[in-house]
Amino acid sequence: MESKIFTSEFWVEAGNQMIDWSVANVPGIILVIIFGLIATKFLNFLLKKLRAVITKRLRKEENAFESEKRAETLLGILKGVGKLVIWTMVIIIILKKLTIDIGPLLAGVGIVGLAVGFGAQELVRDIITGFFILLENQIRQGDIAILNSTGGLVENIGLRTITLRDFSGVVHVFQNGKINTVSNMTKEWSAMVFDIGVAYKENTDSVSAIIKQVGDELQADEKFKEKILEPIEIFGVDSFADSAVVIKARLKTKPVEQWTVGREFRGRLKKAFDANGIEIPFPHRTLYWGEEIKPLQITKSEKAS
Repeated sequence: MESKIFTSEFWVEAGNQMIDWSVANVPGIILVIIFGLIATKFLNFLLKKLRAVITKRLRKEENAFESEKRAETLLGILKGVGKLVIWTMVIIIILKKLTIDIGPLLAGVGIVGLAVGFGAQELVRDIITGFFILLENQIRQGDIAILNSTGGLVENIGLRTITLRDFSGVVHVFQNGKINTVSNMTKEWSAMVFDIGVAYKENTDSVSAIIKQVGDELQADEKFKEKILEPIEIFGVDSFADSAVVIKARLKTKPVEQWTVGREFRGRLKKAFDANGIEIPFPHRTLYWGEEIKPLQITKSEKAS
């Protein structure tokens, strides 16, 4: 006897049921997916407007560069969370359209989540730490920072990880929960500190005056005046090194500009020292010879003609 599943009547009936189901449900599923796409587009539009508003308000307390970085970091997190919420709702609605009871599914997910939670303590710690990093505005996307003794450009900040690219182009990914130290080198303003060594024979007041003159000329330069926030600070003689008297100075700059300004200042200072006969010392050594511990004397003898 031929099985019922191989009869033409069975396939006709199954086809009719499939058509009926498709007519009743497929348009709804397509509309839900379209809703998800529209909601995503609207989210992007809303965040773009919100970014402009946040940046405008932050400019009252911080400069435009700082506001841009802070807004970019916060809105990046909001965008990720918003998309997760939208598409989670879309999937739940589609499952209902497919007549799948999501109650047991959600209960199962909850139980699995509870079980995984006991083994995901690091993940929870990373997320909590990431939340406080964002809340306290410790670092932002675009900052130059040092994390756990590794320095570089902050390319991405998430609730779980922070991505850092160093000067050589190597990308470092840090779990938020394992970050012990955070040093932000470009928050609000930056500075380049100079330890300028000159020979002991030089007059430190004259040297300081030359350093001040070079700093003022650099700040007056059209190319650099927008990058330097304050006149150069000269703190005076900082230490006595083996072969040099060290004078400490500092130039305060806009964030990230300290290295460009520092290189230009050093180049100009070298030329100024050369023009004024200021000696930039090299290591000196004194040799002792014999039991009496007297310096070795080198004399020049003339041959009798």
